[in-house]
Amino acid sequence: MQQQVRVLGVPMDLGADRRGVDMGPSAIRYGGLADQLSDIGIDCIDGGDIAVPRPEERDPDAGGLENGHAKFFKETKEVCEDVTTAVDATFQEGRFPLVLGGDHSIGIGTIAGAARDDEELGVIWFDAHGDFNTPETTPSGNIHGMSLAAVLGLGAFSDHEWAHTPAVNEENVVIVGLRDVDDGERRLIEESDITAYTMSDIDARSAPAIVDEALDIATDGTDGIHVSLDLDWLDPTEAPGVGTPVRGGVSYREAHIAMEYVAEHHDQLRSMELVEVNPILDEHNRTAELACELVASAFGKRVL
Repeated sequence: MQQQVRVLGVPMDLGADRRGVDMGPSAIRYGGLADQLSDIGIDCIDGGDIAVPRPEERDPDAGGLENGHAKFFKETKEVCEDVTTAVDATFQEGRFPLVLGGDHSIGIGTIAGAARDDEELGVIWFDAHGDFNTPETTPSGNIHGMSLAAVLGLGAFSDHEWAHTPAVNEENVVIVGLRDVDDGERRLIEESDITAYTMSDIDARSAPAIVDEALDIATDGTDGIHVSLDLDWLDPTEAPGVGTPVRGGVSYREAHIAMEYVAEHHDQLRSMELVEVNPILDEHNRTAELACELVASAFGKRVL
């Protein structure tokens, strides 16, 4: 892949209960992201960080929803709109947007920006969690657990243009690696037309088989794909520094081979984000460094 990448940091921790993911973008940069990309011939330009309000200065229940519960709804809207604008501007400059989180609520803005020209966009969501709650089903009110449902305009999000991206069709959305799903979102996933692969599916069929199938689904009839990589997709023994770790995730090699498969579709890869790196919970920045390695694999780094 020969192209210029623009890195956008979004130090967002409004969408989660546990503090620390706001330092994720800095940790990933410090982990050697630019060097990893430079080593494979990719020019990396850093676009800096998008401003995010401090949660201590805001009322989490003050903003804009008539039905359901979503903490920091107004602030999340404002940040995601800024992310959308920045991602869109990156495309206009002919560069590839690589967005660093922050919690997974930023995916709402990244996807909206990647689909700004109303082109059909497929989505692959590598995550231990479904992120398929709505304000009506959420047990916590945390928007990082609603981001994929928001993109698809489910529940209360159907009336909010900043969240819903009509260019993303359920048939082209794939979640890979599920192992922690709430009751309400389980029902929504089952009723939807998205494809969801659990860790049991990966165990039974292998990571390469599942990722290859996921790529076929996401690219079927679309103009490009967005890859959203939550580091809690990996097992906590590999990636301890994440906001919501869940045992039983993918291994180091399974994660790399998944990204190597993504790289084989580089002509269709439109945008990518890394989320939920929490340096406070990490060990010597291991998780951030692993994130950098995985990006390099997604952009074409190989042993030979």
